[in-house]
Amino acid sequence: MINLEQLKYPIGPYSEPAEISDEDVDNYIRTIKNFYARLKNLVGEWSDEQLDTQYRPDGWTVRQLVNHLADVSMINYIRFKLALTEDNPTVNSFNQQKWAELQDSFTIEIKPALQTIKGVHKRWTYELKSLTNKELEFCFSHPERKGLMSLRRGLAYCCWHCDHHLAHLQKLKEQEGW
Repeated sequence: MINLEQLKYPIGPYSEPAEISDEDVDNYIRTIKNFYARLKNLVGEWSDEQLDTQYRPDGWTVRQLVNHLADVSMINYIRFKLALTEDNPTVNSFNQQKWAELQDSFTIEIKPALQTIKGVHKRWTYELKSLTNKELEFCFSHPERKGLMSLRRGLAYCCWHCDHHLAHLQKLKEQEGW
């Protein structure tokens, strides 16, 4: 029997850490830095048939998921830049499901998405490494979350999101014997 909750959250639902140390931040920055290579090594050589496989019942295809990761990387990088340059900006949310149904997510090869992730994560890592502890406390307001989110807390969530979706793809690979 399929445990849908386990398929949805292979590393568990996000649980915000009570405290985020400087060492945690360093680990998060490594996660952002290494994400492209980890993703490309996992799915970069997959066939169109594999890329068009749903990673779970009623879920997106691998192709949609990789494009989603490119979209989210761009959005989160911009949210961080806004928080660094404006006073507690309110950032936009977006309809992830509708974005995943657009042609640039649904049918295009994944190479452009991987290139986007590679470039954005390289720039994001460069910026993150330069931040002071004071700057890591800069915040943005997200309409779907209560209150302000510091960059430190946002970084923790972004890294969980990367690992969360990598786990989806790794589970699919194991399940299918690829």
